[in-house]
Amino acid sequence: MGTAHAGDRAATAAAAIRHHYDIGNEFYRLWLDPSLSYSCALRENDSDTLEIAQENKLRHHLDAIGAADADAVLDIGCGWGAILRRLSQQHGVSRAVGLTLSDEQAEFVLAQELPGVEVRIQNWLHYEPRERFDGIISIGAFEHFARPEDSPAEKIRVYREFFTRCRDWLREGGVLSLQTIAYANMSREQASSFMQQDIFPDADLPTLAEITAAAEGIFEVRSIISGRLDYAWTCEEWARRLRTHRAEATDLVGEEAVARYLRYLKLSALGFRMGKLSLYRLVLRAYPDGYFGERRG
Repeated sequence: MGTAHAGDRAATAAAAIRHHYDIGNEFYRLWLDPSLSYSCALRENDSDTLEIAQENKLRHHLDAIGAADADAVLDIGCGWGAILRRLSQQHGVSRAVGLTLSDEQAEFVLAQELPGVEVRIQNWLHYEPRERFDGIISIGAFEHFARPEDSPAEKIRVYREFFTRCRDWLREGGVLSLQTIAYANMSREQASSFMQQDIFPDADLPTLAEITAAAEGIFEVRSIISGRLDYAWTCEEWARRLRTHRAEATDLVGEEAVARYLRYLKLSALGFRMGKLSLYRLVLRAYPDGYFGERRG
């Protein structure tokens, strides 16, 4: 990818992320769980609360990369640091690096002064690690990589660059644990203009076929789990909590913003329930050097 093209894409992504995530940490704290996990939870039992289901999700990704035995882990799209905190406090990982494009999220994580944790306000397109990692986790960032004007071929090219970089940043046999929303039985053209313009501007979802095509020859897809109904339930729980705290939320961000978020959560839950959207958790292991003639940089 050319430097100018990459810079333009990174700048657009940063603006879109800040549009959504920098509305204020206190607003999100009203309706997310205590870990501030702003991504699909993982229900293992019908009795699971949102708090339990989010811990299940975090544990899934940490187990997938072998965090208990890792010395260095990269979190691409680290949010408010739920993964980074567990890497530092529970697993004693000596080097845990988080990438985010949100100033507010970065400040929140840095203020905790977690041992071994480094947070960078940087796009993965510009990141150049000094050492390789044992594992990489990316939850909820992948859906921001492509833009609405990208052709299917361009989307696959962008995703393939991401997978190539992740492969090159991993030690031999390292694992990438990836979680992303995707189009299911709906095309880009059928997507809600409200979601595309007001909620996540300048972002386009992948399809499962695009993900696997982009990863071919770079990563072995070890497992794919659909969390579609988990995400419907998660959005419904978030909406219920936001409605409960509507007065406080309105004081923080205004009535229009609260109404916009409630509409977005309702539409998202409906999209997952109807199968228009899906949620995939993929565990991918890097192929050895030289597979298909591609070598690491």
